[in-house]
Amino acid sequence: MSNASAASGGNGTDQGSLLYIILISSVATIGGFLFGFDSGVINGTVDGLQVAFNSDSVGTGFSVASMLLGCAAGAFFAGWLADKFGRKPVLIVAAVFFIISAWGSGIATTSPEFIIYRVIGGIAVGAASVMAPAYISEVSKASYRGRMATVQQVAIIAGLTAAFLSNYVLAKISGSTLKELWWGYETWRWMFWIELFPAGFFLFALLVIPESPRYLVAKGKTDVAFKVMKRLYGDEAAAKVDEIKGSLASDHHMPKLSDIVDKSTGKVRPIVWVGIGLASFQQLVGINVIFYYGAVLWQSVGFSENDALLINVVSGAVSIGAVAIPLFVIDKVGRKPLLFIGSIGMAVTLAACAIAFSTATLDASGNPTLSSGMGVLAFLAANLYVVCFNFSWGPCMWVMLGEMFPNQIRGSGLAVSGLAQWIANFAITMTFPMMLASIGLAGAYGIYALFAAASAWFVMKLVHETSGLELEEMEG
Repeated sequence: MSNASAASGGNGTDQGSLLYIILISSVATIGGFLFGFDSGVINGTVDGLQVAFNSDSVGTGFSVASMLLGCAAGAFFAGWLADKFGRKPVLIVAAVFFIISAWGSGIATTSPEFIIYRVIGGIAVGAASVMAPAYISEVSKASYRGRMATVQQVAIIAGLTAAFLSNYVLAKISGSTLKELWWGYETWRWMFWIELFPAGFFLFALLVIPESPRYLVAKGKTDVAFKVMKRLYGDEAAAKVDEIKGSLASDHHMPKLSDIVDKSTGKVRPIVWVGIGLASFQQLVGINVIFYYGAVLWQSVGFSENDALLINVVSGAVSIGAVAIPLFVIDKVGRKPLLFIGSIGMAVTLAACAIAFSTATLDASGNPTLSSGMGVLAFLAANLYVVCFNFSWGPCMWVMLGEMFPNQIRGSGLAVSGLAQWIANFAITMTFPMMLASIGLAGAYGIYALFAAASAWFVMKLVHETSGLELEEMEG
């Protein structure tokens, strides 16, 4: 009995291959893994960058945040280029950029050189961040699309955790991120080079997956789209191709950026503003402060470098456990309830972190320390915050961005939403070292708590549920 027959209960109806959908979606999620790894690897290299490039807090902040400028450009242009050339070519270019960035970031000898390579990596991350969930949504059925797209967030967190674990192990072997490890190169450089292995695998794996059938229909390649759809959806292929055709512009023009403007009103479509809001709030709650500056954060309140790196690994492992939750409930409970619950949970846990950090005192050397009780509170609250983010805004925002826009504006909607997401990310990442020096951790986390509370209101008032709807049913 074939996989399709088995899936249909043996009634002879060809329902396509779920296994094939899982396989090609898994390839796309490697982009998410690299997104996470490239974002997290910087966490353990901050001290090395400061010493190697003799930079102050502002210079270090820009070196860390420079990747995000590339991310903003990558996310914006990826959506536009994907409508012009296809989802698959954009992902292939992203894989090449991941390889260039991993090598160059480790070999860089000056701050400007390092920033150039990090921006190249950022372009790859930005492109992968919007194209991977879009590709997964465009090859999956509505009944399990949320679960499939959530795997993207699992991959992101797995990539972050792999980077944290790799950083910890390498620093443990050498004794410090500043010490030489192999062949005369400092440990922090090897932290970047480890990424070459998954990036290379991603490039070769992309060569065997098909183009998105919804892009093929939009491009007028109906016969090729039908062949891909036949393998994905079986006997539903012909009807699905017709549905996709019907969801595109009535004059049959190719999707373009200007489609985000409603021609009847001359204003940006409301669904685009919702996408921008979702993308921005995901960053304004401060999650990437922990991902990018976790080691610095924990050292700033008295933990050793090794302990701080180990805490990052623990946070990553907790994240993987948390992000597994929506795999089981996102298509049953829906996206909106998870987002709302997550917002409330983040607001409470961030406020607890702010309270704990406000009690820090200075030791004899002038370094801030927490009492044992407040140290435990900060550790638990920070990890509960990570849990709240990773079962809600972490996966649900990317799931919704990949599916909420109508076919005609999916690429363009992702472009502007992705741009907003990475601009917010850049703002949060760039300002954290300055806030740390001016208003301290308590002040910074208090601000993030306010954004989390505001995100709960945003979800309740403006976000509409997308669970169970086919992509052709999305309105905008």
